Amino acid sequence: MFSPQTYADRRNQLKSKFNSGILLFPGNDESSMNYHDNTYHFRQDSTFLYYFGLDHQAGLVGLMDIDENKDWIYGNDYTIDDVVWMGSMPTIRERSEASEIKYTGNLDELARFLADAIKKGRKIHFLPAYRPEHHIKLFKWLDIAISDTNTFASVELITAVGDQRNIKSAEEIEQLEMAVSVTSDMHTAAMQYARPGMKESEVAAKVYEVALAAGGDISFPIIATINGQTLHNHYHGNIIKEGDLFLLDAGAENELRYAGDMSSTFPVSPTFTQAQKEIYQVALDAHNA
Repeated sequence: MFSPQTYADRRNQLKSKFNSGILLFPGNDESSMNYHDNTYHFRQDSTFLYYFGLDHQAGLVGLMDIDENKDWIYGNDYTIDDVVWMGSMPTIRERSEASEIKYTGNLDELARFLADAIKKGRKIHFLPAYRPEHHIKLFKWLDIAISDTNTFASVELITAVGDQRNIKSAEEIEQLEMAVSVTSDMHTAAMQYARPGMKESEVAAKVYEVALAAGGDISFPIIATINGQTLHNHYHGNIIKEGDLFLLDAGAENELRYAGDMSSTFPVSPTFTQAQKEIYQVALDAHNA
């Protein structure tokens, strides 16, 4: 995480754009693959991370009360069953100190707070939902039909968050450069590793290895293919042949969730054929124009 003051400053900057109301930021939940406890890799919501900083715990909700000038993190602490599997874990109150948050509560308390705010006619701002559980939570909390959730998303909040996050601080730029550096290493590894007779999946695995070894993950599903004419081709079962061009679209995400994204096309053979060289030059000239 960045320093606690960084998150406090970010929240204060955002709150200065509003005269009253509540800013609501649901974090992400775990998402099950094939049964409840077998979940996909957890990825925290990026806007929640930007303002509240807490990663690696599902079900958290950030809230900024403009009228009271109070910032909250709501969530349920781990149970004894969780501790059996995961070991001793800090409470939400303890974790919230890392982002300069003084006020915490559980999710039942959040629901009561929002219900009271609605009765008082207070404006509740939220960003467009992109996960099913967000739509369901907003329905329960705000009584907005699931099909209409994003119709009620706050244009004011969308604009304010976008304007703020578009301008990167020096410490953010450093994180971006780290992510891009690992991304470059991923592409270099693919160029050095790919050989005729391999499966595309072998190259994809090598690329993924570089991202994981750097302490992060991939920023999106890897596209590693000899069929680069298909833009989002996530099939990795083809055999690489002499004379093929290999397209890699892959990026690294570092520990603070800053991401790289690069595309490269290279010959599997040691050099381009004449036709490949000419086509590549046309694409390069268009890119540089």
